[in-house]
Amino acid sequence: MYLPCSTKSQFNAVHYHAQREDNSCNLVSVPMLDETSQEGYGLYREVFASRNKKKSAIAFLTIMLIAVVLYTSKIVAPKWLELFQREKQYLVRDIVRNSAITSCHSQPYRSSYHFQPPKNWMNDPNGPMYYEGFYHLFYQYNPGGAVWGNLTWGHAVSTDLIHWRDLEPALKPDEWYDNGGVWSGSVTICPDGSPLILYTGVADDLEQSQNLAVPEDLADPLLRKWVKSRENPILRHPVGIDKEDFRDPTTAWQVNDGTWRILVGAKMGRDGMALLYKSEDLRHWELDENVLHTVPGSGMWECLDFFPIAPFGREGLDTSVNGPHVKHVLKASMYDDQHDHYAVGTYNLSTESFTPINHALDIQHGLHYDYGKFYASKSFYDPVKKRRIVWGWSNESDSAAQDIARGWASLQAIPRVLWLDTALGDSLIQAPIEEVDDLRVGKVSKTDVDLEAGSVIKIEGSSGGQVVLLDIEVIFEYPNVSNVIVQDYGFLNGPFDCGNGGSAQRGVYGPFGLLVLTDDAYQEQTAVFFYIAQDANQRWVTHFCSDQSRSSLLHDIDTTAFWSDVRVLPTENFLSLRVLVDHSIVESFVQGGRMAITSRVYPKEAVDEKAHVFLFNNSTTQITVRSINVWQMRSITVLPLA
Repeated sequence: MYLPCSTKSQFNAVHYHAQREDNSCNLVSVPMLDETSQEGYGLYREVFASRNKKKSAIAFLTIMLIAVVLYTSKIVAPKWLELFQREKQYLVRDIVRNSAITSCHSQPYRSSYHFQPPKNWMNDPNGPMYYEGFYHLFYQYNPGGAVWGNLTWGHAVSTDLIHWRDLEPALKPDEWYDNGGVWSGSVTICPDGSPLILYTGVADDLEQSQNLAVPEDLADPLLRKWVKSRENPILRHPVGIDKEDFRDPTTAWQVNDGTWRILVGAKMGRDGMALLYKSEDLRHWELDENVLHTVPGSGMWECLDFFPIAPFGREGLDTSVNGPHVKHVLKASMYDDQHDHYAVGTYNLSTESFTPINHALDIQHGLHYDYGKFYASKSFYDPVKKRRIVWGWSNESDSAAQDIARGWASLQAIPRVLWLDTALGDSLIQAPIEEVDDLRVGKVSKTDVDLEAGSVIKIEGSSGGQVVLLDIEVIFEYPNVSNVIVQDYGFLNGPFDCGNGGSAQRGVYGPFGLLVLTDDAYQEQTAVFFYIAQDANQRWVTHFCSDQSRSSLLHDIDTTAFWSDVRVLPTENFLSLRVLVDHSIVESFVQGGRMAITSRVYPKEAVDEKAHVFLFNNSTTQITVRSINVWQMRSITVLPLA
């Protein structure tokens, strides 16, 4: 659960005085169902409810049971399937035909193919899951304005993870233990197929506790109403853990003896940790004597995630899968630096501990999901396509005043598929879900492009037109660095620091890459690029950077540059890059998804038809582009609550 540093001490004031500003685009509300389907949906629920009625006459029990079986197999089941398909059909029909898209020309920074609610503040993704034909996404949401506070669980459903219908919030702060906010948590699918929510509630005195909620009606595939347990809170902060440092329970997993486990993020002193709890029934939990994992000095761990990963291939695993060859991923969102850190390792059930495969890549010291604006992520197992999908929150880089003026703040990054990088064995590959490809139109391609030293080449036909929605794939030839001997750290090959000059630096092999959201005069440009340089031991290291320093002429914008090293194998004679551009968000996936950087930018001039894509090479050596493909992207729809 994200808690802004500047507002933590003023939490109650923010909670009770959240501002309401509704300057978002006008959206057309359409009903979920027409009269015919409403009638059918009522019958659908009535049929399922009737199965639970008891038969009072024992003499007729056998006959009635036989009748029920016959009726169900020949009438109810086909009717249920028919009505269920109709429900999906109407959702898809409304999505395709309705004009209520979440972007318009008066909102140049609002995304067109990323999820965000029609208005107001959003942060952490919560409890993503698949249930009865629908993908569900819950998210931290302020229904009262475009600032953090008054947090509820927003709720949206989709049949394809691309087009969405926003629903009534699933959980609201209406109990003594969550009056201060219904904070982040997870969903667990029980053995009977029913979902269960575990979430953090914040009381008026800021105490954080863990709580449980279940659907009111399992026959409703949209799960529109949830009921909080009378036993809440089911977990209070343990001895030694501050009441404000105990939050964000994970999805539960089941072990060999049938008992369950969850993790809760915490810290003791300056040591971040994953507290381990055990349960026999998913409702009553006991703290284990072992901490699953801790890293000294790492600060608060929040929004924990823990899941198995297959040793090879791209197929995902259900959260409870374990075995001698199965690896596990532990992810912690670090409150101190606002990045999602992870490690690949092994889960030892006998000692209830997690051990990284590569200790140099332990949490905090090693890898990030994303080195930019991507935080508080939450993954789930998709049983339809057998994959592990992760959602991540991308917050704004402008001011709160600008958010209030727009009437909205934040969006969710494109959901990503995760699998083990088998070439390295100690890290993950992440790539946009394949459904994103269905949004592509109007491809522009070039091959075998020689980028001379100091050159910039415009990709004709890549202009955004009326909107700036792009998907770009480019492959560079990896330069032959063995031909170059650098005598010292001079002008051509100084130690790399993306924050010191960005794309304006000049070395032997870099920077080279793409300029996106760039006008013809280069007044505004967002550069995503590679830079290959030698380290202090004269080893060649590949860096990747997303440089926002010249992305906007507007003031009060955070233009921090994001960068990190890229692990390139000796057998890889290329550098690959995929970039998703959607108005104010730029997502870069490097070397097949081995690393990623998400940026938020707000150009003033480089918008609509004045925004272009360029290849550039600011190094002193020619760089070869094997291929570049640029697609325009179609808008998605997020239908508002009817």
